[in-house]
Amino acid sequence: MRTKYKWLKRGILALFCLGITGTAVVFGLSSYIKKETAEKIITAEEATDADCILVLGCGVREDGSPSLMLRDRLEKGIELYEAETAPKLLMSGDHGRKNYDEVNLMKGYAMEKGVPSEDIFMDHAGFSTYDSMYRARDIFCAEKVIVVSQEYHLYRALYLAEKLGLEAYGVPAQDVNYRGQAYREFREMLARAKDFCTAVIQPEPKYLGEKIPVSGNGDLTNDK
Repeated sequence: MRTKYKWLKRGILALFCLGITGTAVVFGLSSYIKKETAEKIITAEEATDADCILVLGCGVREDGSPSLMLRDRLEKGIELYEAETAPKLLMSGDHGRKNYDEVNLMKGYAMEKGVPSEDIFMDHAGFSTYDSMYRARDIFCAEKVIVVSQEYHLYRALYLAEKLGLEAYGVPAQDVNYRGQAYREFREMLARAKDFCTAVIQPEPKYLGEKIPVSGNGDLTNDK
């Protein structure tokens, strides 16, 4: 009985130590990525001469309208376009299901604000931050991009872009305390640790396809 109890204590201690080690690794990698990319997060006034403004997609409401986070990203992207930071917008998001479509919503929003359709490209297979960066390089032939997202997300996006050979800078969307932000920050720390490994392996995204240079006509990416 004593032996069994002894091994149980050792097992619990081992699990505890593994948990502490794992937590330390996650915090360490998250801090490393933030430190490596902090200087690449710039203001709208500092953003110049890019091939495109890459707006990263996120939640769409059930009624088909953009979530507050997505709306703020779109507003910042349009602001940069109107300031002639880049001649094109690249909307990258999830359109993997018929009943869920981030990118057509994003393009429609920008068009309603006066951006010409031909200046808006859609990446229908931007299922992850990594996929968006990889496809911006390999499908849309971008070399220098201005990435738009909330600041907490930009660190990881810029780290992935750098490891994929893109010249990338980030301009944060409006700084708002969104509902559930504490959970997002925690999840983002885990995602930074995961994408540190992804950047080393550099797997191909689920979908690639023919090249559609962002220097051309964005209507080539229309599906409607």
